[in-house]
Amino acid sequence: MKMRKILLFLLGLLIAIIGISFVVAGGYLVYLGDTSFYLILGAIYCITPILLYKNKSIGLYLNYIAVIYTLIWAIWERGFNFWAMNSRIMLPLGIAILSTLVFCKRNSAVKRIAYSLGGLCAIFFICMLAGTLVPHNTIYNETQAFKKHSSNLNKPENWFAYGKTTQGDRFSSFTQINKDNVKDLQVAWMYNTGDKGPGIDQNTPLQIDDKVYTCSRNNHLAAIDVDTGKPIWTFSPDAKSPIWQRCRSVSYYYDETVDNTVCKKRIVMTTIDARLIEVDADTGKPCKDFGDKGTVNLKQDMGTVTPGFYFQTSSPLVARDRIIVGGWVVDNQQVNEPSGVIRAFDAKTGELDWAWDLGNPEITKYPPEGKTYTLETPNMWTHAAYDDKLGLVYIPLGNTTPDYYGANRPKFSDEYNSSLVALDINTGRKKWKFQTVHHDLWDYDLPSQPALIDVPDETGKNIPAIMQTTKRGQIFLLNRETGKPITKVEEKNVPNKTNVPDEYLSPTQPYSTGMPTIGADHLTANKMWGMTLLDQLACRIQFNRVNYQGDFTPIDFKPTIEQPGNVGGLNWGSVSLDPLNLIAYVNDIRIPVLFWLVPRDEYASTAKKYHADGTGHGPSPQKGTPYGMVTMVWLSSLGVPCVEPPYGTISAVDLKSKKLLWQTPVGTSEEVGPLGIKTYIPMEIGMPTYAGTMTTAGGLVFFAGSQDYYLRAFDSETGKEIWKHALPIGSSATPMTYISPNTGKQYIVISVGGAAQSKNIGDYVIAFALPDNK
Repeated sequence: MKMRKILLFLLGLLIAIIGISFVVAGGYLVYLGDTSFYLILGAIYCITPILLYKNKSIGLYLNYIAVIYTLIWAIWERGFNFWAMNSRIMLPLGIAILSTLVFCKRNSAVKRIAYSLGGLCAIFFICMLAGTLVPHNTIYNETQAFKKHSSNLNKPENWFAYGKTTQGDRFSSFTQINKDNVKDLQVAWMYNTGDKGPGIDQNTPLQIDDKVYTCSRNNHLAAIDVDTGKPIWTFSPDAKSPIWQRCRSVSYYYDETVDNTVCKKRIVMTTIDARLIEVDADTGKPCKDFGDKGTVNLKQDMGTVTPGFYFQTSSPLVARDRIIVGGWVVDNQQVNEPSGVIRAFDAKTGELDWAWDLGNPEITKYPPEGKTYTLETPNMWTHAAYDDKLGLVYIPLGNTTPDYYGANRPKFSDEYNSSLVALDINTGRKKWKFQTVHHDLWDYDLPSQPALIDVPDETGKNIPAIMQTTKRGQIFLLNRETGKPITKVEEKNVPNKTNVPDEYLSPTQPYSTGMPTIGADHLTANKMWGMTLLDQLACRIQFNRVNYQGDFTPIDFKPTIEQPGNVGGLNWGSVSLDPLNLIAYVNDIRIPVLFWLVPRDEYASTAKKYHADGTGHGPSPQKGTPYGMVTMVWLSSLGVPCVEPPYGTISAVDLKSKKLLWQTPVGTSEEVGPLGIKTYIPMEIGMPTYAGTMTTAGGLVFFAGSQDYYLRAFDSETGKEIWKHALPIGSSATPMTYISPNTGKQYIVISVGGAAQSKNIGDYVIAFALPDNK
């Protein structure tokens, strides 16, 4: 009896603390104009402990009433959305179950009814817990049948560019590995680069003939045997940068004019200290006839370049004996940061062939003597695409930095920020441009390589199309010859009042209404989420306090929600294509960010309160403007997003109907959970996705860029996951595939250097293949 009293006291104390928290915080939420649910629930939980301790069965029944009350409220607010229900109902269910076990220990009068109700609560609790282990919010294709790819294309075919080809399709015609046998895939070989940081490994290797070429985060280049994974040669340019170390890929150039074997085949690499390097693809030795003994200095004519302010993270484009190079420019540090000039170099000699400086179109090559290329112009930090028939290079541009203050931006920057631009491969002159954001104050750079594909019009005639995905979750489908939209694009009204002196806003923004929008839901208070009702309530209070007016909410001097956040939407992974069935596969990130301006005289003290996390979030000075700023991923006090899962999906978009064909969350909480603690529980939440997909004619979509440690294969037709293989750590890279010219065996290759935001780092390149007897 004494023990029961102690347990009732402890249980009552726990419920009372929860109840008081709900009353105080719920009352404040009512004050903010939101729901009274939490206040009422808190009042129930303030009463029940007293009644339970006094051995009043009504206290127990009130806990069951709290469950019913919460259930009705959850359905009323969010219907039968699983994750919305989960965060609301689990705490009341847990309280009801504990109350049943403690209160009914000796009280036989209510035991039968209580155990029945408590048993129902326990079953409900277990079902909700089990439900976390299966994906929700899925759309599967069960009706639309795909055309079968030919099975006669299993001949060696080089993967010679980041996106397999310069058209960025990430599609392989191989069917050796297919839906029927993918379950038999196993590790064929593993290579260690020796580079474990700093930086993030985002590399997609190339494969040329009998060699795989991989570039580590700090530009350690290696040629690997396609069948054994053993290194043939390695090359290190001893590149260094204080931040943002990554090498997403290298490029390949074949010089048909060279008679001897020296540097006939060349690997082209840009570095994290702004150099362009060519090495012999067979030996790894620098090509002495290129630039200065194999190297071109990309800082030339860029003015003073502070270390870490300008360099290359994405591979250059090689086309028509030219190497086209853009550059990454650090965000939000100061005005007059380096130029976003696009340059083309002779692939044989390294001589500058042309330059496109959008701030000074008169410059066609070098700037005037004593001058530099125009500073702080929008830059291309991602990959370009190329159409050889049209002779056009497609340049996805970012934003003028500082990104979040634009009152003093020059007109030419506003005209080109966040635009897709087509340049003539021979001259570098602009043919057309299409802008996806006007006067960008949200860091909505075009992050991804465009993808080229031909799509039918209403009459069945093929149109040369280019598909550009955006951080906003918008997908623009344009005629790649003219830049005109193929699908409907509308200018919609957006918030256009700002509290920032001298700042101005565009009254409208372009929306691709003729294509699906991915991962850009409008936020409301009832969509706030948490692991429990308590942190969900905290997020809901925060939502009511911050500045949010929907898409394109203007930045303010108080925390402002940017949805989608500045990491997407759709980021640098781009898309993969099925050209026969005209399907595009995209993966997204669904986590909003908070951002706000800080007056200059307050910035130093404010910056001390926030930590720069190495992902571009944290305090940024924006020197030369009246304001610094802070940006941070919007997380609850438990370190989980304040919005409902999923936080990342893979989607299939039908380019014939322009509709979403299927969509499935990707990634579990197995490796990360509340407070950053590893949960070991594979809850199918759908985690933020980085890197991109790779599609094959075998009916498969491969992907590894989730927060858990797996390479996955999805049925390209239905969207169902049909295979996954554990990796030693996570991956932030896009897979590739090839068939060995020596053995005829198909391999799937992935760089495995650590999942985004993970502290677990590795240096693996891993190849998978079918067993010899399959």
